[in-house]
Amino acid sequence: MGDKNDSNRLLWQYAGLATQLLITLGLALYFGQWLDKKIGWDLSLLVWVLPLLVLLATMIKLIKDTSNKK
Repeated sequence: MGDKNDSNRLLWQYAGLATQLLITLGLALYFGQWLDKKIGWDLSLLVWVLPLLVLLATMIKLIKDTSNKK
């Protein structure tokens, strides 16, 4: 029964990570669009840059969390 609890905990951990990623990507898109309009750029640069930074930070965090610590 201990294996089932561990797998449930891991499932909830990854579900939380996915939810966090979707929310932060949505916020990054919103603020990128808002900043692009506020600055007045015709090229939507921040709409692309902010979500890419969120993805990069999430991948780094995921790699650090899942790597073997010595």
